Amino acid sequence: MAVTLTARAADHIQRYIEKRGKGIGLRLGVRTTGCSGMAYKIEFADGPQEGDVQFESNGVRVLVDPKSLAYLDGTELDFVREGLNEGFKFLNPNEKDRCGCGESFNV
Repeated sequence: MAVTLTARAADHIQRYIEKRGKGIGLRLGVRTTGCSGMAYKIEFADGPQEGDVQFESNGVRVLVDPKSLAYLDGTELDFVREGLNEGFKFLNPNEKDRCGCGESFNV
């Protein structure tokens, strides 16, 4: 079981944590919402929470709650720039379908 970051994502996260002045890494998860059933959650973590599963990828700590790990196992998080837009992109092998607006997915 693993969740990984590309080098671009890790660099972006490290720069943001330095700019923010605190934090130990990135927390990833899923929540029930949207037209396809689930949406990704992403936030900066100031500390681990009880039960978190922790990974180290490209020098950045990634924390995932155990419930979300079943949906995120094998996922790689990338940071992409497409035209004028930039943001994180989840490359999740468990994803079976994604809604038309791109905000939610199902497994």
